[in-house]
Amino acid sequence: MKKEDCFELGIISRLFSFKGEVILFIDSDEPEKYYELDSLFLEINKQLIPFFITKSSVNKAKELRIRFDGVDNEERASRILKKKAYLPIEVLPELDNKHFYYYEIEGFELVDSEKGNIGSIITVLDNPGNMLLEVDINGAEALIPLNDHTFIKVDRDKKQFFVNIPEGLLDIYQ
Repeated sequence: MKKEDCFELGIISRLFSFKGEVILFIDSDEPEKYYELDSLFLEINKQLIPFFITKSSVNKAKELRIRFDGVDNEERASRILKKKAYLPIEVLPELDNKHFYYYEIEGFELVDSEKGNIGSIITVLDNPGNMLLEVDINGAEALIPLNDHTFIKVDRDKKQFFVNIPEGLLDIYQ
């Protein structure tokens, strides 16, 4: 499995027991969608390696207590500690035009409600309390705030992302 065909689900955050169990922190607004996993991929040495789950239970709302096949002691569990966990993109549910996954809007045209096409979205920067769109505007990188006040909709067919950019913000990039 290639990394570009997957999304990052979370991270093996800590050991749980001396029997090889670990805690998977699920980085999702809806972690319950991932409580019944049979397998996942862990990134080890820049490769995605499949790991099969033999037992899991909810530890906390965003945490799963997991035992993997072949990981039956603390030493083996320690080897996967702090490894990122991935799932194939095709397991993600489809979203409407008011919701989107960060990875899918990379490369979309950013369209302002007043100025029209602004540039191309490079990536989404998910900073705590301050989500930003990194946008290429004629070769210059700009940071555009993304929140309930600026976001309008996403058009997946036309690969366009519609926003209301705060007045005067684009002036600092020209």
